[in-house]
Amino acid sequence: MANSPLVSFTKLSPNHSGKRTHTIDRITPHAVVGQLSVERICDCFKDRSRQASCNYAIGADGRIGLCVDEQNRSWCSSSRDNDQRAITIECASDLTEPYAMKPEVYSALVNLCADICRRNGKRKLVWIADREKALSYEVKPDEMLLTVHRWFARKSCPGNWLFERMYSFADLVNAKLGE
Repeated sequence: MANSPLVSFTKLSPNHSGKRTHTIDRITPHAVVGQLSVERICDCFKDRSRQASCNYAIGADGRIGLCVDEQNRSWCSSSRDNDQRAITIECASDLTEPYAMKPEVYSALVNLCADICRRNGKRKLVWIADREKALSYEVKPDEMLLTVHRWFARKSCPGNWLFERMYSFADLVNAKLGE
Protein backbone atom coordinates (compact mmCIF):
# COMPACT_ATOMS: atom_id res chain seq x y z
CA MET A 1 0.00 0.00 0.00
CA ALA A 2 1.62 3.21 -1.17
CA ASN A 3 1.14 6.73 0.15
CA SER A 4 0.04 9.60 -2.05
CA PRO A 5 2.59 11.01 -4.51
CA LEU A 6 1.01 14.43 -3.84
CA VAL A 7 2.86 14.65 -0.50
CA SER A 8 5.46 17.40 -0.29
CA PHE A 9 6.30 17.09 3.42
CA THR A 10 6.60 14.06 5.70
CA LYS A 11 6.80 13.98 9.49
CA LEU A 12 5.60 10.63 10.75
CA SER A 13 3.72 10.52 14.03
CA PRO A 14 4.27 7.73 16.57
CA ASN A 15 0.52 7.95 17.28
CA HIS A 16 -1.08 5.10 15.36
CA SER A 17 -2.19 1.53 15.94
CA GLY A 18 -0.04 -0.15 13.33
CA LYS A 19 -1.49 -2.07 10.41
CA ARG A 20 -5.18 -1.67 9.67
CA THR A 21 -7.59 -4.50 10.37
CA HIS A 22 -10.02 -3.39 7.63
CA THR A 23 -9.59 -2.40 4.01
CA ILE A 24 -9.73 1.30 3.24
CA ASP A 25 -13.25 2.26 2.17
CA ARG A 26 -13.76 5.62 3.88
CA ILE A 27 -12.27 9.11 3.84
CA THR A 28 -12.73 11.43 6.81
CA PRO A 29 -11.75 15.08 6.25
CA HIS A 30 -11.27 17.25 9.36
CA ALA A 31 -10.88 20.97 10.08
CA VAL A 32 -7.67 21.54 12.04
CA VAL A 33 -9.02 24.88 13.41
CA GLY A 34 -6.22 27.21 12.39
CA GLN A 35 -4.68 28.50 9.17
CA LEU A 36 -1.57 26.44 9.86
CA SER A 37 1.25 25.32 7.59
CA VAL A 38 1.53 21.65 6.74
CA GLU A 39 4.68 21.51 8.88
CA ARG A 40 2.81 22.93 11.88
CA ILE A 41 -0.12 20.53 11.47
CA CYS A 42 2.20 17.51 11.30
CA ASP A 43 4.13 18.88 14.28
CA CYS A 44 0.92 18.74 16.36
CA PHE A 45 1.10 14.96 16.25
CA LYS A 46 4.81 14.40 17.05
CA ASP A 47 4.36 13.71 20.77
CA ARG A 48 2.80 10.51 22.12
CA SER A 49 1.16 12.52 24.90
CA ARG A 50 -1.11 14.14 22.30
CA GLN A 51 -2.70 10.73 21.57
CA ALA A 52 -3.94 11.98 18.19
CA SER A 53 -2.82 11.85 14.59
CA CYS A 54 -4.05 11.79 11.01
CA ASN A 55 -2.91 10.16 7.80
CA TYR A 56 -2.57 13.41 5.84
CA ALA A 57 -2.45 17.13 6.58
CA ILE A 58 -3.20 19.99 4.19
CA GLY A 59 -1.63 23.32 5.08
CA ALA A 60 -3.14 26.76 4.45
CA ASP A 61 -1.20 27.05 1.17
CA GLY A 62 -2.55 23.70 -0.10
CA ARG A 63 0.62 21.68 0.45
CA ILE A 64 0.03 18.10 1.56
CA GLY A 65 1.86 16.35 4.37
CA LEU A 66 2.04 12.74 5.49
CA CYS A 67 1.68 12.06 9.24
CA VAL A 68 0.70 8.36 9.34
CA ASP A 69 1.31 5.90 6.50
CA GLU A 70 -1.91 4.83 4.78
CA GLN A 71 -1.27 1.21 5.77
CA ASN A 72 -1.59 2.24 9.44
CA ARG A 73 -4.63 3.32 11.45
CA SER A 74 -4.43 6.93 12.62
CA TRP A 75 -6.06 8.21 15.82
CA CYS A 76 -8.25 10.92 14.38
CA SER A 77 -12.03 10.55 14.37
CA SER A 78 -12.84 9.39 17.93
CA SER A 79 -13.86 6.03 16.48
CA ARG A 80 -11.58 3.02 16.34
CA ASP A 81 -13.88 1.39 13.76
CA ASN A 82 -13.91 4.44 11.49
CA ASP A 83 -10.17 4.99 11.76
CA GLN A 84 -9.51 1.35 10.81
CA ARG A 85 -11.34 1.95 7.52
CA ALA A 86 -10.68 5.64 6.80
CA ILE A 87 -7.93 7.77 5.44
CA THR A 88 -8.06 10.77 7.76
CA ILE A 89 -7.11 14.26 6.57
CA GLU A 90 -6.61 17.34 8.75
CA CYS A 91 -7.17 20.54 6.76
CA ALA A 92 -6.16 24.08 7.66
CA SER A 93 -9.26 26.17 8.38
CA ASP A 94 -10.44 29.33 10.07
CA LEU A 95 -10.39 29.42 13.87
CA THR A 96 -14.15 29.81 14.27
CA GLU A 97 -17.30 28.19 12.95
CA PRO A 98 -18.03 27.59 10.11
CA TYR A 99 -14.27 26.76 9.90
CA ALA A 100 -13.93 27.88 6.29
CA MET A 101 -11.06 26.54 4.19
CA LYS A 102 -9.05 28.54 1.69
CA PRO A 103 -9.49 27.65 -2.00
CA GLU A 104 -5.98 26.14 -2.06
CA VAL A 105 -6.88 23.77 0.79
CA TYR A 106 -10.20 22.76 -0.74
CA SER A 107 -8.59 22.13 -4.14
CA ALA A 108 -5.80 20.05 -2.55
CA LEU A 109 -8.43 18.06 -0.62
CA VAL A 110 -10.31 17.28 -3.85
CA ASN A 111 -7.08 16.19 -5.57
CA LEU A 112 -5.90 14.12 -2.59
CA CYS A 113 -9.26 12.34 -2.25
CA ALA A 114 -9.31 11.52 -5.98
CA ASP A 115 -5.77 10.15 -5.65
CA ILE A 116 -6.70 8.06 -2.59
CA CYS A 117 -9.71 6.65 -4.42
CA ARG A 118 -7.68 5.79 -7.54
CA ARG A 119 -4.86 4.10 -5.65
CA ASN A 120 -7.37 2.04 -3.67
CA GLY A 121 -9.30 0.92 -6.75
CA LYS A 122 -12.35 3.11 -6.08
CA ARG A 123 -14.28 4.77 -8.89
CA LYS A 124 -16.84 6.70 -6.82
CA LEU A 125 -16.85 8.79 -3.64
CA VAL A 126 -20.20 8.56 -1.84
CA TRP A 127 -21.68 11.14 0.54
CA ILE A 128 -24.77 10.32 2.63
CA ALA A 129 -25.65 13.20 4.97
CA ASP A 130 -27.70 11.09 7.39
CA ARG A 131 -25.37 9.51 9.97
CA GLU A 132 -27.39 6.34 10.54
CA LYS A 133 -27.88 5.70 6.82
CA ALA A 134 -24.23 6.40 6.07
CA LEU A 135 -22.84 4.17 8.80
CA SER A 136 -25.15 1.30 7.87
CA TYR A 137 -24.45 1.72 4.14
CA GLU A 138 -22.74 -1.29 2.61
CA VAL A 139 -19.87 0.22 0.63
CA LYS A 140 -19.48 -1.42 -2.78
CA PRO A 141 -16.01 -2.68 -3.78
CA ASP A 142 -15.49 0.27 -6.18
CA GLU A 143 -16.73 2.95 -3.74
CA MET A 144 -15.30 5.08 -0.97
CA LEU A 145 -17.61 6.60 1.68
CA LEU A 146 -17.16 10.05 3.20
CA THR A 147 -17.55 10.19 6.97
CA VAL A 148 -17.25 13.10 9.41
CA HIS A 149 -15.82 13.42 12.92
CA ARG A 150 -19.05 14.92 14.31
CA TRP A 151 -20.72 11.53 13.86
CA PHE A 152 -18.39 9.99 16.45
CA ALA A 153 -17.83 12.79 18.99
CA ARG A 154 -19.48 15.96 20.29
CA LYS A 155 -17.64 18.19 17.84
CA SER A 156 -18.66 20.28 14.85
CA CYS A 157 -15.73 18.92 12.83
CA PRO A 158 -15.22 19.37 9.91
CA GLY A 159 -17.24 22.56 10.50
CA ASN A 160 -20.34 23.67 8.68
CA TRP A 161 -18.39 25.21 5.81
CA LEU A 162 -17.21 21.81 4.54
CA PHE A 163 -20.19 19.83 5.85
CA GLU A 164 -22.58 21.96 3.75
CA ARG A 165 -20.41 21.34 0.68
CA MET A 166 -20.06 17.56 0.98
CA TYR A 167 -22.40 16.73 -1.91
CA SER A 168 -20.62 19.13 -4.27
CA PHE A 169 -17.26 18.00 -2.87
CA ALA A 170 -18.07 14.37 -3.71
CA ASP A 171 -19.20 15.49 -7.18
CA LEU A 172 -15.86 17.27 -7.76
CA VAL A 173 -13.88 14.20 -6.69
CA ASN A 174 -16.06 11.96 -8.86
CA ALA A 175 -15.53 14.24 -11.86
CA LYS A 176 -11.75 13.90 -11.35
CA LEU A 177 -12.13 10.12 -11.09
CA GLY A 178 -13.93 10.18 -14.45
CA GLU A 179 -11.11 12.03 -16.20
